[in-house]
Amino acid sequence: MSTTGENEQGLRQIIDLTRFGSIFILLLHFYFYCYGAFNHWGIKSGITDRLLQNIMHTGLFKNLFVSKLIALALLLISLLGAQGKKDQKIHWKNIIVYLSVGLLLFLCSGLLFKLKYAIQTNTGVYMIVTSIGFLLVLAGVNSFSRLTRLNISGDIFNSLNETFPYEQRLFHERVHN
Repeated sequence: MSTTGENEQGLRQIIDLTRFGSIFILLLHFYFYCYGAFNHWGIKSGITDRLLQNIMHTGLFKNLFVSKLIALALLLISLLGAQGKKDQKIHWKNIIVYLSVGLLLFLCSGLLFKLKYAIQTNTGVYMIVTSIGFLLVLAGVNSFSRLTRLNISGDIFNSLNETFPYEQRLFHERVHN
């Protein structure tokens, strides 16, 4: 039979794998849509090119948004199970700003490809802006998770949700009697 520690460790591994999948898809997205710049920089691989050839048939790169939305969905799934440290200083305003700016940068960064600069410049700016948007969404959802856990944690259980209050009272009654 599994103990709580083993269950938590298994959940942590699933969360980490999901987050890694999100980052991996985003990196594949960069490689696919910025291939010209990667080729110019000499950062390409036969293995990666074959992987992309196989993945292209799945529809992942049907348009600019499909792979981005899948990466975003995996990121959100990974954050649903994450238990962050409770922080009393989290406010809804900050969460909304992080999520709004993050989603705007992440989803609208494709407009940067329309700039009339060298492909290497457009690619660099695109990857930076998209990554910043991704990190802001990560921060916003993580803050939201912490805030909801903080609001829920006002229950009658202790901070680890392991000890019931009546057990403490019964213990104190037995000690004093």
